[in-house]
Amino acid sequence: MTESHRPETPEEVGALVREAAERKTPIEVLGHGSKRAFGRPLKLEITLDLSRLSGIRLYEPNELVMTAGAGTPLAEIAAALAQNRQELAFEPADLGPLYGGEADRGSIGGVFACNLSGPRRFKAGAARDHLLGFRGVSGWGESFKSGGRVVKNVTGYDLCKLMCGAFGTLAVMTEMSFKVLPRAETTRTLLLLGEDDDPALARLRRAAASANEVSGLAHLPAAVAKRSALGDVAGAGGAVTALRLEGPAPSVVARMASLRAEVAGAGPTAELSDDDSRALWREVRDASYFAGRDAALWRISLTATAAAPALAGLAAKLAGDTSWFYDWAGGLVWLEIAGAAQAETVRAAVAKAGGHATLIRAPLTERAVTAVFEPQAKPVAALSRRIKESFDPGHILNPGRMYAGL
Repeated sequence: MTESHRPETPEEVGALVREAAERKTPIEVLGHGSKRAFGRPLKLEITLDLSRLSGIRLYEPNELVMTAGAGTPLAEIAAALAQNRQELAFEPADLGPLYGGEADRGSIGGVFACNLSGPRRFKAGAARDHLLGFRGVSGWGESFKSGGRVVKNVTGYDLCKLMCGAFGTLAVMTEMSFKVLPRAETTRTLLLLGEDDDPALARLRRAAASANEVSGLAHLPAAVAKRSALGDVAGAGGAVTALRLEGPAPSVVARMASLRAEVAGAGPTAELSDDDSRALWREVRDASYFAGRDAALWRISLTATAAAPALAGLAAKLAGDTSWFYDWAGGLVWLEIAGAAQAETVRAAVAKAGGHATLIRAPLTERAVTAVFEPQAKPVAALSRRIKESFDPGHILNPGRMYAGL
C-alpha cells in the first residue's frame, strides 16, 4: 500500500525526505499529478504530494517577477498575471488532456521540473531561461536555495538550469522565482492553405529570418488540421501553415502587410483575429490534436531543414497509421503512431537526421521497457550519475523516472 504525504511547509518536506533517506525508501515526487504518465512508470512506497505548497508569495508587476510555491496551479498564476496584462512568455504546455486528465490542472513546479515550453520557445527561450531562483530539498533532506529574484544574479552555480528538466530526480523544489513579461496588445495569425510539408517549412524558415518578428511558426498537415476546434483551420480542406505576429496594433498591421508581400504567390490565405489566434496557438502548445486518442505520441527535436524529409522517410517505415505536425518551423515535431511506439525505428530515423526523440505517451507496460527519453552517450550518462549521487546519493527521489538506475 502506498504511503501518501501532503506537506504544507518546506520544513515538513525536509523532514519527510530525511526520514525516507534514513529508511532508504524511494519517494515519488509530484505536484497535481497531471504529468504523472510522462516518463518511466514508478511503483514506490511513498508519494510526496506538493499540492499544498501553494500560493503566490510575491508578485511585483513593475519588476516583472513572481515567486510561488511549487504546488501553485498554473491557472492561478495565469489569472494573476492577466490582471496586469502579463504572461509567462515561454508558453508552458498543458499536457493533462494528452493523458486523459483535465485541462488546467498543472502546477508551476511541474512546469519547471519538466522544462515545458511552447510555440514561442524559439523566440522567448525555454522555461529554464525564465527561472531566476528556487528553494529546494536535496536527497539528503537538506534545504538549500539557488539564484534569487533578479535577472542578473551571479551568486554561485546556476542550478536553475540543472533542475529544469530533471523531473524531480535531483531535488524537491518547494518554491521558485521566475520572470514574467507583458502580454502582447494584439495577436494576429496568417494562414497559408494547402501547402505540402517541405515547401511550407521552407517558407516558415524564411519568415523566421525576416524582419517581421514572427513569434509562431507551425505547419499542420491535412490529417491534423481537420482536428482543430477552429472553423478556419478544420474547414480548410487541406494542410494549414500558421505564422503568428504579436505586439502593438500598428506594428502588427504593418508587419502583417510585409508578411503578406513576402508570401505572395503561396496560394490561398486567411487571417485569424486576436481570440482565434490565441485559441490556435493553445492547440499547438498543448498538442491537443492528439488528446483523447489511444496512440503512442513522440516529441521529436530536429534540425528544421531535416524535418520534412525525415518524417516522410520515417512514416514509410512505421507500421500502423501515423499523423504529425510541426512547430518552430520544423525544429519540433509531434508524431502520433497508432499502436506500439516502435522506439527502435523512430530513434534510428531521428538519429540519422541529427535529432532526438522523447516518448510522451504510451501504455505503462511499454514505458516500463522502452527508453522514454533519448538514450545518453556513455560520457553523458556517467556525468548524469555523478550529478545524481551529489544531490541524491541514496537514489530516493523519483528513481528511474528518466533513466533506469538514476
